[in-house]
Amino acid sequence: MADWFLKSWKKYYTATYRILIFIVAITIVTYLLPKTGKFQYEYTKGRPWMHAPLIAPFDFPIYKSQAELVKEKDSLLNSFRPYFVLDTTIQEKEINSFSEAFDRSLESLQDQFPTLYRKRYNNKYYSDIIKESITENLKKVYNTGIISLPEEYQNVPPTFELYLIKGNLAEPYGLTEFYTQKEAYQAVTINTLNNLGNLNASLFKEAQTFLSDLQLNRFIKPNITIDTERTEFEKQNLLKNISLTSGKVLAGQKIIDTGEIIDANTEKILDSLKKEYEARLGSTTGYYLIILAQTLIITLFFIIIFLFLYYFRKDVYESLLSISFTLMMVVFMVSLAASIQTFSKLPLFIIPFTILPIIIRIFFDSRLAFFLFIITILISAFFADNSFLFVLLQIPAGLIAIISLFRMVRRSQLVRTAFFIFLTYSLFYAAISLWQEGDINKINFMVFGQFAINAALILLAYPLIDIFERTFRFLSDVTLMELSDTNHPLLRMLAEKAPGTFQHSIQVANLAQEVAYKTNANPMLIRAGAMYHDIGKTESPIFFTENQAAGFNPHTEMDFEESAKIIIGHVEKGVQLARKEKLPEQIIDFIRTHHGTTKTKFFFNSYVNENPEEEDPSAMFTYPGPTPFTKETAILMMADSIEAASKSMKSYTDEDIDKLVENIIDTQLKEGQFVNAPITFKEITQAKEVFKNKLKNIYHARIAYPKLKKKKKKESKEKSKENK
Repeated sequence: MADWFLKSWKKYYTATYRILIFIVAITIVTYLLPKTGKFQYEYTKGRPWMHAPLIAPFDFPIYKSQAELVKEKDSLLNSFRPYFVLDTTIQEKEINSFSEAFDRSLESLQDQFPTLYRKRYNNKYYSDIIKESITENLKKVYNTGIISLPEEYQNVPPTFELYLIKGNLAEPYGLTEFYTQKEAYQAVTINTLNNLGNLNASLFKEAQTFLSDLQLNRFIKPNITIDTERTEFEKQNLLKNISLTSGKVLAGQKIIDTGEIIDANTEKILDSLKKEYEARLGSTTGYYLIILAQTLIITLFFIIIFLFLYYFRKDVYESLLSISFTLMMVVFMVSLAASIQTFSKLPLFIIPFTILPIIIRIFFDSRLAFFLFIITILISAFFADNSFLFVLLQIPAGLIAIISLFRMVRRSQLVRTAFFIFLTYSLFYAAISLWQEGDINKINFMVFGQFAINAALILLAYPLIDIFERTFRFLSDVTLMELSDTNHPLLRMLAEKAPGTFQHSIQVANLAQEVAYKTNANPMLIRAGAMYHDIGKTESPIFFTENQAAGFNPHTEMDFEESAKIIIGHVEKGVQLARKEKLPEQIIDFIRTHHGTTKTKFFFNSYVNENPEEEDPSAMFTYPGPTPFTKETAILMMADSIEAASKSMKSYTDEDIDKLVENIIDTQLKEGQFVNAPITFKEITQAKEVFKNKLKNIYHARIAYPKLKKKKKKESKEKSKENK
């Protein structure tokens, strides 16, 4: 029983996993959708009402717009009076501190200002008058009140009013009724000097210096400060009293006729009806029907994705990693939209939805990227206040993202794409706003800031690409460019140990890449694969013709079977070396398949000729495979064989080159080397033409330069005599 279950599980594992991951994706997205009804009408301000005349189905209030609420809130806050509290303990404390400090400094003050301590006015020393006057003036300013304004109230006008809490009472006061710390200091100083009577210039200056040295600002501290808790409480009570509605529509009342232009007032009424309709539907028994409807819609969307992958991207459909990644990207973007709207209430336009087509395009292709982007946008539109505007702005941005990033090979391309996306959003939004409003002053320029944030967040795609490459074992064009660099350690080793093979690899890469451009294969993947396909030859380079010195061939002293084993072994050694150096599996596939299941024909034919009566010895001379299973690996097999064979041609006429290319590729076809590769006969024919043209250009006949003839010695001597 256990064995049967295990066999069944292995047999149906892939299909079961694929179905389960789709179900999980459907469940998550359905859960994230807002559990309210959906208003059945779409409308846009400034455009005609395209539906039947709309009659109010029930009584509903007309909700104020966000702009109206903000304006009303600002108006209330502008007239709001904050609450301050009086601290009665500060006055006595600071006056006592002044008196103690004055007495402590008696000796030093007497030495510095002897006149003030010796001269009298009204039978009192000036120093005593100053002390008494300061004490009295400190009491006056503290009794009036010294206020400290918080930063938010620093620039209020002189007419600003506030409430001062004294005991259990809060009384209104004007700001000018109190001193600031600076004003209090000036009042104490000036009043003290005035109390000294008419002083001569010298004594007046000494009194000023005396007051300055006392540093009276140390004893002037605010005794009126804001009561933050009470102020916030009263402010919130005030805001709670703001009415959210500005009228009412009665059941049966006509709202709008067909063809009537939707103005600002009508839009507000329609928004109110939409809000009330969706709230009522979501709070009734229709709640379960809403969930059922949402589940059906999301299921249909994901069925469309399933069918698209099955019929048009079989490679993604068959790969569990790829299908998991694509569904994860869709769910992630929808989750982002849901969280933004549910928790932060931030604008939906700051979400960089175009990251999805950018990343899918880099790892797969443009068609799949745009298809998944459209599905994601249609689902995310359920979170938008204006679904029509949301979709209308997102689709062009997604197209521009795909077009501007056709092949990402440099970091700067992503910055350029972000700029183009910002420009696309901005231009489309400006055009739509002008169409609706007919007035440039009514465009909400804050939205352009949202687009700028969106564009900046697109730059996150670069680190995400690296993360996804490592997690899902994908290959981006950036990585392929890095792998194709001849300064890569493996390629430098190949150039050093097997220079002939290195040159062969470069020529194969050039040939294969040209075919890739012609047949819509991945040219960068082919080039990288071609550079590493013979890396196994670094183990024993001398055994391969392209690395042998003239006149020396180690195979002449070896059996045919042994030679074939060494030649065939370079494939397995290449795979081992590539895995050791952690090359991507997609590159290793080129190493494994570039000979497919062909034979080492030189040694096979030689062995058969020497042993004609022996049974079929093919197994000893056949590469282990597998045969190519992608278009790119199939093209590389052709290019590898053709480039190697072209080196042994005796003549390079057009006819000989055509014959070489035709024979090699036709033989590979007859041997079934391309049966597992998704390459068509049309593409094979195109590949043949490219190979022929490239070889003809490489080996075209060159003009022989004439040699310079040497003059005879006799003629030279005669001319020499004549010159004499």
